Amino acid sequence: MNQQRRSVLKYSAVFGLMASAGLISVAQAQEWNKAAFEGKGLDDVFRILGAGSPDKSSAVTLNAPDIAENGAVVPVGITTTLKAEQMAILVEKNPSALAAQFFIPSGTESFVTTRIKMGQTSNVYALVKADGKWSMAVKEVKVTLGGCGG
Repeated sequence: MNQQRRSVLKYSAVFGLMASAGLISVAQAQEWNKAAFEGKGLDDVFRILGAGSPDKSSAVTLNAPDIAENGAVVPVGITTTLKAEQMAILVEKNPSALAAQFFIPSGTESFVTTRIKMGQTSNVYALVKADGKWSMAVKEVKVTLGGCGG
């Protein structure tokens, strides 16, 4: 079986399970933006998402550790007082800048949390789309290799 076919089957199964569990709608599974996840830099991802150059906003809060002792599982969360339509987490120095993208159904709380992988110390960006406009918050997260905190 070729690698492309395996990838299609794997992602189809994952999105199918998530849709059947009610975690995402079938429409959202179909809206998966492959180009955004393949974007190499922040500017590429901003352009593909239609974010232009998002403004920093005090209405967007990025919850992440100052020091991540294990770059493979860095806990990150976004909260906002805005009525979010979408949220995204970007890592500036990762090979693929877009780490996660969330579609927020109307009427739900604008809050997400997940764990991301970081290869090295980098700025992490929290993007929030509300009323068709993107806003963001930025925080540097230091990644230690040996877990020594230094």
